[in-house]
Amino acid sequence: MINISFERLQPALTREKGIGMDIWIGNDHGGYDLKRRIVDYFSDKGYSFTDVGTNSEESVKYPYYAEKVSTAVADGLASKGILICATGIGMSIIANKFKGIRAALCTSSYMAKVTRLHNDSNILCLGGQITGVREAIDIVGIWLSTGFEGGRHSISLGLIESIEDELLTRLPFGESVMMKKE
Repeated sequence: MINISFERLQPALTREKGIGMDIWIGNDHGGYDLKRRIVDYFSDKGYSFTDVGTNSEESVKYPYYAEKVSTAVADGLASKGILICATGIGMSIIANKFKGIRAALCTSSYMAKVTRLHNDSNILCLGGQITGVREAIDIVGIWLSTGFEGGRHSISLGLIESIEDELLTRLPFGESVMMKKE
């Protein structure tokens, strides 16, 4: 686990118990407004969720929030996660550093559906300054309700897992995980 101090993060976790999966949601200042709208959607639908903040538009560093959500999903505390920053790019970059995380930045409902069907994504990243509220709610709803198709896509996920395992031991320059498999 990465040693990051969360003393500056405020406020504490907000948990709401509801039906189904436990979803963790985190954001920086650029994603605060959209996060509020998604949390309202979760409450209206009765979803169980944990909000790790931030809870204002005051400038914060997004990696702190991405680490909390990514660790919760990777460790099985959460079934899925949602991360929101201004563009979604920064959150997706940091989330995908964690073993077992398949974070997808989605800007359309089609992307949300396909990333669940084919990639079994477990974290959805959104851009609070890029995607409108109605589109974002549609993306979230489709992403949460779409299952993994499996089949031929399971092979790719297996390759991703193999690469993650081997990268933990870092290969010398010029050697490829893919070349070793052939």
